[in-house]
Amino acid sequence: MSVNERGAAARHTNLDAPDWWIYRGTGREIHDVDLADLLPKPPPWRDFRGGPLPENGVPPSDDGEADRRLGPRINLNESDVDAHELDVVNAALYLRRPLLLTGRPGVGKSSLAWKVARELRLGRVLRWSITSRTTLNSGLFDYDAIGRVQAAASQAQSGDREEVSIGEFVRLGPLGTAFLPGRLPRVVLIDELDKSESDLPNDLLSIFEDGEFVIPELARVRNQMREVTVHTNDPNGTATVVDGRVGCRAFPIVVMTSNGEREFPPAFLRRVLQLEIKDSTVEQLAAMVANHLLDAKGEHRERLVREFIDKSRAEGGLPADRLLDAVYLATSGAYQPDGVAWQRLLDALWRRLTAGQ
Repeated sequence: MSVNERGAAARHTNLDAPDWWIYRGTGREIHDVDLADLLPKPPPWRDFRGGPLPENGVPPSDDGEADRRLGPRINLNESDVDAHELDVVNAALYLRRPLLLTGRPGVGKSSLAWKVARELRLGRVLRWSITSRTTLNSGLFDYDAIGRVQAAASQAQSGDREEVSIGEFVRLGPLGTAFLPGRLPRVVLIDELDKSESDLPNDLLSIFEDGEFVIPELARVRNQMREVTVHTNDPNGTATVVDGRVGCRAFPIVVMTSNGEREFPPAFLRRVLQLEIKDSTVEQLAAMVANHLLDAKGEHRERLVREFIDKSRAEGGLPADRLLDAVYLATSGAYQPDGVAWQRLLDALWRRLTAGQ
């Protein structure tokens, strides 16, 4: 039986979780151990040796972002999680390979990044939102050359002889921050990759394969300043860059999403693991509602979940967060049994997300 066939069969059975799974998909945090102790050594061809490691090896807190995205409570059981999804995500963890998630808009692709980060206690998710103007460098770092010239002119005018460090004008982007050396991997979400220019997927291959990149402005001054402190994509975050080179020690957990609006080059697809995110089941939708502490008594939950699924099938797919909107309004007093106004409100909320609809 192929991997796809085995994954499809597992979705219809309540199999015990295999021993090799680290990520279980429930969102419940691992306790008394961290990911570095659970993961085996990487394959030799994915073993990176970047440094220096920071003194504080704990990723920064997400400040409640995971709770906002996923809900503060955990109501999903292992039997409700797609076994094939867990196979692929865990394979990406073991192989230190990026994940490419496909599926229709609103199916929950980006939320996987926060589920992995919360369950594996990897802190704040680094998010890089892609547009048609996005370049690789915009995700790696930004160098404020104009700001440095202005600072030098201001110092000369004031007679201040102490030069401001070049690191004050360098800020790592979300992808660049993810590749800083650390004992634990960071989770980085590259959202809606299919919106990019055609070159970006191939441009990503170099850093995915090498696990490092160079900041030319810092490399040029390495004889005078080997170690430079720069700003990162984390709030008030800084990091030390040596010889102008940023290289990972623990390869980041890279989650890329695509709405299927374009095809990617074979060379890019060969170096990532692909996973299609399916529509949520009744149990998964009910757990999502319960996670957000909406409809705690279950008064409207079951009825709205089933109505939402029927409407979603009829419309060709609806984003799951529209169900949360409906439940919130229902529990806030907007619900009227068999009311025409309530039905009109549902129709407005649950419209198909296509032009002209």
